[in-house]
Amino acid sequence: MACCLLAAGVTATAGPREQAKRLHDRLAGVPPTEAVLAQMAADISAGNPIAAADKAMDNGAFYNVTLKNFVTPWTNEEQSVFAPLNDYTATVIGMIRDDVDFRQVLYGDILYVGAANLGLPAYGMNNNAHYEALEDQAIDLKTQLARTTQSAVIGLPAEASAGVMTTRAAAKAFFSGGTNRAMFRFTLMNHLCTDLEQLKDISRPPDRIRQDVSRSPGGDSRIFLNNCIGCHSGMDPMAQAYAYYNYDYDTAADPDGVSGRLVYNGAGAVDPDTGGRVQGKYRINADNFKHGYITNDDRWDNYWRSGPNAMLGWDAALSGGGSGAKSLGMELAHSAAFASCQVKKVFKAVCLRPPTDGADFTKVDAMVASFKSGNYRMKRVFAEAGAYCMGN
Repeated sequence: MACCLLAAGVTATAGPREQAKRLHDRLAGVPPTEAVLAQMAADISAGNPIAAADKAMDNGAFYNVTLKNFVTPWTNEEQSVFAPLNDYTATVIGMIRDDVDFRQVLYGDILYVGAANLGLPAYGMNNNAHYEALEDQAIDLKTQLARTTQSAVIGLPAEASAGVMTTRAAAKAFFSGGTNRAMFRFTLMNHLCTDLEQLKDISRPPDRIRQDVSRSPGGDSRIFLNNCIGCHSGMDPMAQAYAYYNYDYDTAADPDGVSGRLVYNGAGAVDPDTGGRVQGKYRINADNFKHGYITNDDRWDNYWRSGPNAMLGWDAALSGGGSGAKSLGMELAHSAAFASCQVKKVFKAVCLRPPTDGADFTKVDAMVASFKSGNYRMKRVFAEAGAYCMGN
């Protein structure tokens, strides 16, 4: 009979208990207890689905499963969820748990580790054993993550800390080998929801493009002028912020960098390839175009504040330039694109689909406004997405 009624066009309406169960399943990934289900249903009946969502997020699985799966793809170039817990993932989970202003994810002197009383291996400068033990022992991340600072644990100067960008996991993924441009690109992808191809702008000046970029690829300068310049003219001046960072490992004995470590050239450091603090990777392939830009420091400038990429919504209170990864992280995190990106990612994770219609986009806009006015608390974003997608 139920099938016949639905076929005839009668719409089934989910009641408070059904909505509560769906809300709990979406946020925690596990069924609620009968007591929690009853409490959540009562909140929904009273017109307070956010309170119901908060109860769902009290379940430890929200942190150990939902958030772990949400964050892990940001920590590797393959964007795979099948990676072990690490300092990047744990730090994001801790920040969400503690309602830390989420913009600090790109510039805070912040790090989350397992609680001292757990008897875990110490935080490893050249290994991930501490976090793998947290995961292998199924330790409750809701209660057993402790906040500390990178300057205290990793030994970075506080001014050189830049949120997750200066975690060991991020360094392994995005500072290893290469030219450090990967860190910039994947930060855009993971935290502004955009990639370089979408930001190509051939109208920006090319004066900061490094020597390793040929001005005549394949002997054709038109390729540079109509293609390469579109990304490099904006990317290279900003990726200069990472000029003092590297991920150091033995490429012969440890080709995957499993035992590598984040390296930062502090004041007075002399790199043998550059004669100063700049990492040698900033001078590789210098013969590709000898007249290209030579990186001598970590000064960065945002050329995308003008032109079509002004649409990313840069903060007028910031100068658009600075030195080092911390100030660059602030430039990125204080953009309108950053706030919008976090909301869209959460919406997709909780609703199991991206926003698709007018109602969805209206809701996303309201969630972005709430995110900004509510001190950039990500738990609230999860709660609002869950409430919207729990059914009616």
